[in-house]
Amino acid sequence: MRKGANEKDPLEVVGCARGHSHEELINNLPRHCKFSPDLIRQVKRTPEVILRNSGTPLAKKVNHMMREVSTEAYRAKQFTRTEINNKGVLYGIVALKHRVMDFILNYFHERFPQGIICLHNELSGKTGIINEKGVIQEVKSPFKKVVERVSKERPIIPYFEDIQFSGEQIFETLYGSQFIAERENKDFFKKMIPDKCFELPGMRGGVEKRFRNKKINDYL
Repeated sequence: MRKGANEKDPLEVVGCARGHSHEELINNLPRHCKFSPDLIRQVKRTPEVILRNSGTPLAKKVNHMMREVSTEAYRAKQFTRTEINNKGVLYGIVALKHRVMDFILNYFHERFPQGIICLHNELSGKTGIINEKGVIQEVKSPFKKVVERVSKERPIIPYFEDIQFSGEQIFETLYGSQFIAERENKDFFKKMIPDKCFELPGMRGGVEKRFRNKKINDYL
């Protein structure tokens, strides 16, 4: 049966509903730690419908790379532990293989726009900083000194002057008040906090594991 004049190739229709466009690949593949300029040249020569459907080894490769970048950014956003001082400086440690520091800084900036965010990447040794105006910079200095320098330039914020609880203490208090042993869901717990995430800075030996009872720990 002949296709009507306005009908699209079924492969193209399916393809447009998934995968990544040329523009998305060109903009984001350079974030991957194994990126090379030749990869972009190959992407530009490959029809978008093939890239979207992982129709060639190249398409499978670039889509896998895109997933690795987005997964690392997502996990850093969800599982990075931070502390805040009385100068309104929010700081923490991350472990980023890919070039996604700006994603993470902007994520915290949107939630704390009046503060300064400092995130130290233990893999690169650099600290990313974003100020109240959303301006980002990266410096290679000892993390403690970076936080001290940034804090020194800011006044004490009364709201944070008498911080009495650490992030861990807040978690322990909330968890202890909300946890109901009879309703524990081992599968859900494992799904929501994958084992891989406990390798992230701050999550290593984190308070979450201490609140899993022996039954859950045995299961995991």
